[in-house]
Order: sequence, then C-alpha cells, then structure tokens
Amino acid sequence: MDLLATLYPWMKSLHVISMVTWMAGLFYLPRLFVYHAENGTDGSELRETLKVMELKLYRLIMNPGMIATWLFGILLLATPGIVDWGRDLWIYPKLIAIGVLTWFHHWLGRRRKEFAADANTRNGRSYRIMNEVPTVGLIVIVVMVIVKPI
Repeated sequence: MDLLATLYPWMKSLHVISMVTWMAGLFYLPRLFVYHAENGTDGSELRETLKVMELKLYRLIMNPGMIATWLFGILLLATPGIVDWGRDLWIYPKLIAIGVLTWFHHWLGRRRKEFAADANTRNGRSYRIMNEVPTVGLIVIVVMVIVKPI
C-alpha cells in the first residue's frame, strides 16, 4: 500500500491521460457513424475508408484508453486515504457515469460491427443524439471529482 501512495501522482497522471484518449474516441466514433450512415452507397470507397477508420479508432485508441482508464482508476481507488467510501458521496455518481460510458463504449462496438457488415439500420440523427452521452458523462465526472458537490 505504501507503493500505491508513492506512485499516486504517476497513477493519477496516467489515469487522466488514458481518460482523455478514451473520451476522444467516444466523441469521434459516433461522428464517423453519422458520416457513414449519411454518405456513400454500399461498397463505395468512402464507406470502405470509414470502416477502416472506425475499426482502428475502436481497437487501437478506444479499447486501450478504456482499459488503461479502468486500470489506473482502480489503482487510485485502492490507494489508502483517497476515498472514504462512507463519507465521499461524490464517488458514487462518478462510478455510475463511468458505468454509462463503459456501456456506451460497448454499444459503439456493436454499431461498428453492424457498419462493417453493411447492416446498419440507424440514421445519422440517431448517432448525433447518442453523441451527447459522452458529453453528459464527462460533465458529471469532472464536476464530481473537482467540485465534489455531495
């Protein structure tokens, strides 16, 4: 446990870096889906390019970002003195928001597979609306961690 306390600033830094990486993907992939849903025909060069972009974004940026965010977040929670689970009520809305973002990540993964198989059934407006999920999640998380209103 002393090691966790010693490494705390590094873990916190790596947690924020990985969170920013993950959030970038959570914001950008739905935007790619909007373009994919609204442009090109089956088999068009644009659609094939979007499929490659979506795959690389999801597998090479978003998945590692999410895994690292979770890993460093768990290590931070395991560090003595960081969270008093009986008194620090702000942690609970933060954890719920993280759960929602994790669900959204996997929802996007399922949509990516649909696009890859040319089986998307949603329109661009649906993806524009869903693109607000990470915005709300980010606001909740930042306010809970910085302001700690509860």
